[in-house]
Amino acid sequence: MILKFKVIKMPGSGNKQMIIDALKACGAVKFGDFTLASGKKSSYYIDIKKASTDPKTLKIIAKGATELIRDMDMAAVGGVALGGVPLATAVSLESELPLVIIRKSDKEYGTGGRFIGDLEQAARIVLLEDVTTSGGSVKDAIVAIREVGAVVDTVITVVDRESGASESLGSIDVNLVPLVCASDLV
Repeated sequence: MILKFKVIKMPGSGNKQMIIDALKACGAVKFGDFTLASGKKSSYYIDIKKASTDPKTLKIIAKGATELIRDMDMAAVGGVALGGVPLATAVSLESELPLVIIRKSDKEYGTGGRFIGDLEQAARIVLLEDVTTSGGSVKDAIVAIREVGAVVDTVITVVDRESGASESLGSIDVNLVPLVCASDLV
């Protein structure tokens, strides 16, 4: 199988270094024994929720992601509950693109549904992810978005752990664009 990847501009080296410095300064990079969402064990953990709750770090992340999005023809910014929501919200505010929140499953009460915000057929949406390892958690959201006829071909992640997410998402024609990689932080 041949995977096709587009070359997407990475954040400028100044922005990348600002993100690295901000993640370290707010305590988002931790060392010890951790179990990741993928079930894998790791000697380090990137706690983007710590970064998402720090206004200065969140703003730096939003500026870095918005720099990438400005060169894309996107109709909206999306985030998967819970980790992607504050990131996508900050990027929506910075880029002035509408926000779509993707629930992990359909809500069975109230107005119901899986999406919060307007998700129109054929609209291109860029997803924001906190940390990617295998890409599994964001793939489910991509499938749900595509089922309603919208287009997802790019996921921007704050940190790529460089553990197969790029290849996994590439297999469904989605480009993974990291703001920084784990090797930049550890």
